[in-house]
Amino acid sequence: MFDVAVFGSLFLTLFVIMDPPGITPIFLGLTAGRPAKVQQRMAFQAVCVAFGVISVFGLVGHQILNYLHVSVPALMIAGGLLLLLIALDLLTGKTDEPKQTKDVNVALVPLGMPLLAGPGAIVSVILAVQDADSVGTQISVWAAIVAMHVVLWLVMRYSLLIIRVIKDGGVVLVTRLAGMMLSAIAVQQIINGVTQVIKGA
Repeated sequence: MFDVAVFGSLFLTLFVIMDPPGITPIFLGLTAGRPAKVQQRMAFQAVCVAFGVISVFGLVGHQILNYLHVSVPALMIAGGLLLLLIALDLLTGKTDEPKQTKDVNVALVPLGMPLLAGPGAIVSVILAVQDADSVGTQISVWAAIVAMHVVLWLVMRYSLLIIRVIKDGGVVLVTRLAGMMLSAIAVQQIINGVTQVIKGA
């Protein structure tokens, strides 16, 4: 039987972690300068990548981490470092140079992974799937995962309308703000990972 409480709990958890409203300026900053159709395709690709990664970890996450001898804190720190590198590019304006970015599919990295399918979302899904002890609960968990990714796609898909309002100058401003936000997210992720390492020592 479908468990509304499990669905709602996991959906809210993923909403806070994956932060659809917060992803809008970052998405606009990373895809700035590309045609609208390309941006729409990248929004869909990013969601597909995130869903694929989270689904794999939801199904065999414990086995993957145990096989690689990787702890969750290590995963968090690595993801934070990767996000910090991308954030520095946004802050310094390197993403404004077409020669460096026209062939780069940011829908894969960093949007799909680790920005959307980050350590927090991965760990939450692993624990939710592990705790689901019936078919109905499993269905509720996966329904919440699917619903969250649909919301993410809708937010990024229609965030493109913002570009028509803010124009090129606004996109540059959004890019810098996105870099600042992303760097803060990255540093916090690294801090969380280091904190967990210290607590586990």
